Amino acid sequence: MFKATPNPPETEDVSPYESLNSKKLHDAANRALDHYLNPSALKSPAARKPSTMYMVAPDIKDEDLLAHTCESLAQASVMASDFAGYLEGPHRHTAMAIQQIVMLAELAVNRMLDNVGVPKPAPHS
Repeated sequence: MFKATPNPPETEDVSPYESLNSKKLHDAANRALDHYLNPSALKSPAARKPSTMYMVAPDIKDEDLLAHTCESLAQASVMASDFAGYLEGPHRHTAMAIQQIVMLAELAVNRMLDNVGVPKPAPHS
């Protein structure tokens, strides 16, 4: 039978990796293992120092922080709701979703205030 192409030439079984530098492969394998199994061996990033431009006084009580958070969330909820009134379509839906998320956060803070026994601030209208 006649074939259009000849058989491929026969070659010896030689690993393509025999010509590579085994020391480089060994070093690369160690770096990969250290990366996944021993990350502390690698250089750790420098610790982040927070900005002190806006800082909450460290001696404020948790209850006071919760009360201020509740007031801020109530104000943000009202602003988002008012802003949504000026929008239409998908932009209105987005503003209303933001308002709902803020409202849910406000509810969570109100529950925390109930749990610690702090009177809630008066609702904003």
